[in-house]
Amino acid sequence: MVCGMEYSLEALMQAGLISVVGVAIIMSNLLIIATYLNYRGPSEVINYYLLSLASADLLCGVLVVPLSVHSALIRDWAYPKPLCRLVGYLEVTLWAVSVYTFMWISVDRYLAIRKPLRYETVQTKTRCQCWMAFTWISVAMMCCPPLLGLDKAKFDNEAFICMLDWGNMAAYTVTLSILVLGPSIITIVYTYFYIFSMMRRLRSGVPIHDKEYATALSENLSNPSHIVSFVLVMVFWVSWAPYAGLKIYAVVNGPPQVPFLQFAVVWFGVTNSFWKAVILGTLSPQFRLAVRVLCVTLCCRHRRLPPELLGLDDDD
Repeated sequence: MVCGMEYSLEALMQAGLISVVGVAIIMSNLLIIATYLNYRGPSEVINYYLLSLASADLLCGVLVVPLSVHSALIRDWAYPKPLCRLVGYLEVTLWAVSVYTFMWISVDRYLAIRKPLRYETVQTKTRCQCWMAFTWISVAMMCCPPLLGLDKAKFDNEAFICMLDWGNMAAYTVTLSILVLGPSIITIVYTYFYIFSMMRRLRSGVPIHDKEYATALSENLSNPSHIVSFVLVMVFWVSWAPYAGLKIYAVVNGPPQVPFLQFAVVWFGVTNSFWKAVILGTLSPQFRLAVRVLCVTLCCRHRRLPPELLGLDDDD
């Protein structure tokens, strides 16, 4: 930097890329939240879980990403050190909330298939909201040691983001990893294995003697939410897999001397917060309908929305 005003082309490109990612995260998740909050037609319980995911991603886009833009320009952390610790805490908390929410989504989809006749009584709006509140509160408490000064955060001068220094508290790190990843991964693998097994059985024509159960099961299996939720889960893990692989490689062989690799894998993981809107817009008919309702609501506030846009019949 010269005269405090000139930056290298590399710094400008990286700061610009981070800015684009931040704007994309904020806009896409604002769209998801506004869409579901505005929609008054028939909705599914899974939408409340999606609102939780969008809220976590929006907080990441608003509170975490912008601080990295200036840091990428000056190639250093220019803010108070306690803020670095707070950013590290927010990253871990929001990431853990997303992991647990994906677990609850998989449980919701499992119950829709496992108990198709009782699903609506088992998975109620109030129960879902309670689970989400419990998840946010419990994760915030589990991840709070950094805020109490029991752990340190360090600025990554390659990815230009503050991260917790997990090496200082190995026992806490292992415990937190087991509590977050253990039940989540096991639940996700089991539930989606069951869901896809039932889909295969139904397609192969395996007889089901209870006709009422068979009808309800067939209707639930035809719901696009199963595929949508599965794709959301897979994209999340695929987005963070390169970062996890790089960390494992660094522990075994030492940090690889590859320019921009750390920057690429970290921000590739962060872009997961943006792809949810793309996946929902591509695979979810209900989300596309809700977006249409939102657009009509914003453009024609003084007019009553037609019933067909709400998924209702004229005589409803």
